[in-house]
Amino acid sequence: MNTNIDDLVDALPRIGEGIVVTLELTAGGGLLAFVLAIALGTVVRVRFLPVRFVARVLIEFFRGTSLVVQLFWLFYVLPLLGYQLDPLFCGILALGLNYGAYGAEVVRGALNAVPQSQVEATIALNFTPWQRLRLVIFPQAWAMMVPSLGNLLIHLLKGTAFASFIMLQDLTARIVELQKSTGDTLFSFGIGLLIYLVLAYIVTLFLNLVEARAKHKLGRGPSLREVLSFRPTTDAAVGGGL
Repeated sequence: MNTNIDDLVDALPRIGEGIVVTLELTAGGGLLAFVLAIALGTVVRVRFLPVRFVARVLIEFFRGTSLVVQLFWLFYVLPLLGYQLDPLFCGILALGLNYGAYGAEVVRGALNAVPQSQVEATIALNFTPWQRLRLVIFPQAWAMMVPSLGNLLIHLLKGTAFASFIMLQDLTARIVELQKSTGDTLFSFGIGLLIYLVLAYIVTLFLNLVEARAKHKLGRGPSLREVLSFRPTTDAAVGGGL
């Protein structure tokens, strides 16, 4: 056990570098996935058939093919066609495209879940389609889509482990190195499990704050300040006194 601890201490700088790579993949892939999810999830609802068809094809293609296969295509096949991508950019691109396609369905479902009466009210007020979406539909849909998009971000964080297939020294690759140096699989991957758990929990806490803020703007929950105060929220405060 002492040898394992010594090997872990020696490996900490490399594990720290792996965590940084994992966080870069998560942040970059998550941002790209979010942009694609909002864009495709909105466009797939338009009435113009050619645009809607292209969006649907993109969603189904990246949602229906394996993330690992997409990584291999971007990193190993594209160079055969004359395009060489940086490994980190390749990982971000694959994660963003794959999870962005899943997120697009979340966005589409949340937008469709906004009551039709709200849409009719905006039409009666002579709002433009952009005003309808920005001022009324999207704020309500946003509060509904945050939990599901948050779950996808957690999955994306865990999906960064596949980046080791394209020679990125992420957290998983560093844990494998630790396992080789210690020869103790249980110890090494137990450390990896705990690190991933901590990272996922930090992301979860952040997403809970985002969700609380989105709901409070609609008058459906405590303010962000009240959530951060860690004080118990009364039913009256949550329900607006009802």
